[in-house]
Amino acid sequence: MTGTPVDLIWLAPALALLGFVLNGTLALTRPNTKTLVSVIGAGVLLAAFAVAVVVFSNFRSLHPEDPVIYRYWSWIPVGTLQVDFAFQVDQLSLVMLLIVTGVGSLIHLFSIGYMKEDPGYARYFAYLNLFVFFMLVLVLGASFPVMFVGWEGVGLCSYLLIGFWFTDAANATAGRKAFIMNRIGDFGFMVAMFMIFWSMGSLDFATVFEHAPTALAPGGAAITAITLFLFLGCTGKSAQIPLYTWLPDAMAGPTPVSALIHAATMVTAGVYLVARCNLLFAMAPVSSAVVAGVGALTALFAATIALKQWDIKRVLAYSTVSQLGYMFLAVGTGAMTAGIFHLATHAFFKALLFLGSGSVIFAMHRAYHHTHVHEDAQDMRNMGGLARYMPWTAALMWIATLAIAGLPPLAGFFSKDEILTAAHARGHVQAIWLVFWGFGLVTALLTAFYMTRLMLYTFHGPNRTGEAERPHLHEAPWIMTGPLAVLGLLTLLGGLLNVPELYRGSAWLHHWLEPVTAPGAALIPDVHLSRSSEWLLVGIAVLTAVVGVVGAWRLLKPAELVPAKQAPEERGFARILRHKWYVDEIYDALFVRPLMWLSREILWKRVDQQAIDGAAVNGAARGARALGWANRWLQTGQVGTYVAVFVVGVLLLLWRALG
Repeated sequence: MTGTPVDLIWLAPALALLGFVLNGTLALTRPNTKTLVSVIGAGVLLAAFAVAVVVFSNFRSLHPEDPVIYRYWSWIPVGTLQVDFAFQVDQLSLVMLLIVTGVGSLIHLFSIGYMKEDPGYARYFAYLNLFVFFMLVLVLGASFPVMFVGWEGVGLCSYLLIGFWFTDAANATAGRKAFIMNRIGDFGFMVAMFMIFWSMGSLDFATVFEHAPTALAPGGAAITAITLFLFLGCTGKSAQIPLYTWLPDAMAGPTPVSALIHAATMVTAGVYLVARCNLLFAMAPVSSAVVAGVGALTALFAATIALKQWDIKRVLAYSTVSQLGYMFLAVGTGAMTAGIFHLATHAFFKALLFLGSGSVIFAMHRAYHHTHVHEDAQDMRNMGGLARYMPWTAALMWIATLAIAGLPPLAGFFSKDEILTAAHARGHVQAIWLVFWGFGLVTALLTAFYMTRLMLYTFHGPNRTGEAERPHLHEAPWIMTGPLAVLGLLTLLGGLLNVPELYRGSAWLHHWLEPVTAPGAALIPDVHLSRSSEWLLVGIAVLTAVVGVVGAWRLLKPAELVPAKQAPEERGFARILRHKWYVDEIYDALFVRPLMWLSREILWKRVDQQAIDGAAVNGAARGARALGWANRWLQTGQVGTYVAVFVVGVLLLLWRALG
C-alpha cells in the first residue's frame, strides 16, 4: 500500500502537534491574539479530520484484512526489546481516528465562542491541540509502548485542562486528583506490559497477538494476571469502580474540555484497549467476567448518584461513568462491536449534551454578569423555563436525552439494545450474565429518569433566574450552536452505522470490525437467540426507557422547585445520593488521611527531621564541632608538650606492635 493516501496517516497527529507548537508560541509571545489562535486551533483539527476521511476512504477501497503498519524510526533498541515508533492502520484505529478528529473538531469550534473572553485563550487551545495529538498517538500506536505514550499524554493534558483555571484552589485540586487517580491505574498497565514482554518477548500488537495462543495457556494464571492488570489501567482512564471519583471532579475545567474528555478522547481509551486486546481477554474468561461485572456495577452505581445531583455538568459526568460501564459490559461480554458502537454513538449524544449544557452555562453567566448577581450558573435549581429563551439548545438536547435513554430510532437505542441483548444471550451459558443484564436494564430505567429530570428542571417550568436576568437569556452565538446542530444530526442518524439484521439492516460496523474482532470472537461460545426472543428483549428495553421518561415527567414537579439558596437540605436516602454514597469521604478516611499522617508524622517529622536532619546532618555537624573543641586543647604552642605527646604515641605503637 506504499504510495497510497493511507500513507498520510502521520499527518493527523502531526497537524494537532503543529497546532500545539504554534498556539503555545503565541501563548508565550502574543497571548492577546485570538483570531490567529482560533484559526490555528480549530483549523488543524478540521484538517486532521479531512486527512482521516481520506485515509478511511482509501483504506476501505483497498479493504486489507491485515493491519497496515508504518514504522517511522527505531525508538527503543535494547537487546531483545526492539520497539519502533510505528502507527497501525486498521478498521478499529480508523473508527477511533474519525471519532476523535470529527467530534474533536466540533468541540474546538464551540470553544471559540465559549472561551473568547478568557485571558488564557491561546494557552487553552494549545492544551486542547496537544490533548488530541496524544489521543491520536494512543489509538494509532502499533505497540503497547507507543500506545502508552498517548495514554500518559492524555493524562497530562487532562491535568492541564481540568486545572486550567488553577488560581482557584478547587480547580487545581481537581486536576491533581485526576492525575493521581490515573497514575494508580497506569501502574497496572505498566505491570501488564512487563508481563507481556516476559511471556512473549515482544510488545508489538501484531507479534503479541500472533504468539499469545501458543505462549500462554487459555484461562491460565499468566493471561488472567496480564488482562486484569490491563483492566486496572482501564478503570483509571475510563473511570470505573474503584477509580472513578476523579471524573465528576473534572467538571472544574471549562465545559468544552468536559465534552472532549467525556465524549471523544480520554475516557474512551480503556474501552479501546480492551477491544484492541480482544484476543487476550477472550483467552481469560475470568478477566472478561470481571470486566463485564465491574462495568455493569459501575453503570448502575453511577446512575443512582446522578438521580440527586443539581450541578448540570455533574449529572452528565455521572452519566458518562454509567455509560462507560455499559461499554465495558459489552466488551467484557465479548461483544466488541457493540462496545465500540456505543462508544461512537455516545460520542455524538454526550458531546451534544455537554456542549448544550455549556450553552446554558454561557447564557446564565452572561445574565448574571449583566446584573452583577453572584449565583451558581451550573445549578439546575437556578434555571428553569430556558426553552423559551434557548429553543434550539432545548430541542437539540432533548434529542440527545431521548437517545441516551434508548428510545428508537435514535443512535443510543441501537447501541444500548445491542449491549443488553449480548449480555442476555451470554446468560444462556452462565447465569451471572443475566445478573449483569439486569443491572444494565435497571441502569437504563434510571438513565431515562435522571436525564428527563435534567431537561425538566433546566428547560421547563417557571424560570428561576430572576426577573432582572431574564432579558439577557438567549441562544449562544452561531459558532457554538452550529456544532450542536451537527451533533444533533449525528445523534439522529448515528444508529445507521450498525443497524442489526433484526431490522433488516446490514450491521455495517460489525462486518467492518470483523478483521480486528475475529480472533477473540472465535474463542467465545456463540449463542444465537430466536427472533422472537430478540424482539422480546427489544420490547423490554424500549418499555424500560418509556417508563423512565414518563415516570420522571409525571413524578417531578418543576413548578415546586425553588432556587438553590432557598432549597432545603436533602434528608434520608436522598442525602446519601446527594453526597455520592460518601465514597470520597470513605476514600479520604481509608487512604488519604492515613497517607498524610504517615507522610507528616513518620516520614517528615521522625525520619526526615529527627533521623536524617537530626542524627545524620546535624549530628555530623555537632560531632565535628566537638572534635574541634577537644583538639584545640592539644594545640598549646609548647614544643616540649608536642615532644612528650609524640614520645607517648611512639611508645604506645611499639607496645601494640610487640604486645
